[in-house]
Amino acid sequence: MSQEIQYLCDVMYPDVEQIVLVMDNLNTHVRGSLYKRFVPEEARRLARKLDIHYTPKHGSWLNIAEIELNVLTRQCLNRRIESIEKMKREIQAWENKRNKNPTPIHWLFTKEKARAKLVSLYPDLPE
Repeated sequence: MSQEIQYLCDVMYPDVEQIVLVMDNLNTHVRGSLYKRFVPEEARRLARKLDIHYTPKHGSWLNIAEIELNVLTRQCLNRRIESIEKMKREIQAWENKRNKNPTPIHWLFTKEKARAKLVSLYPDLPE
């Protein structure tokens, strides 16, 4: 993560004061990882530029993307493919088939469970 953060701050958005960054809750996605990679001054400079928001651990769009990439790997890419062109065709064919017959994700983490577990994130609305 550290190299990507430095690239984001110094190459992609060098002139902005703050970068709003949405990340999943992977254990390496913390500001502390910057201090493992860079000297303290550089880590502090990068960390101060970030406004990090974490997606929920259960049911985030990143979980859905990870699931879908895993399915793609198992169903399409789990073998040697001799060229980039053939891989693009194979992925396109897989994607077309997948889109024609979508498989919904059935979350076990319901809205009610989320509100109970994440009570501090929900506003107290008047009745």
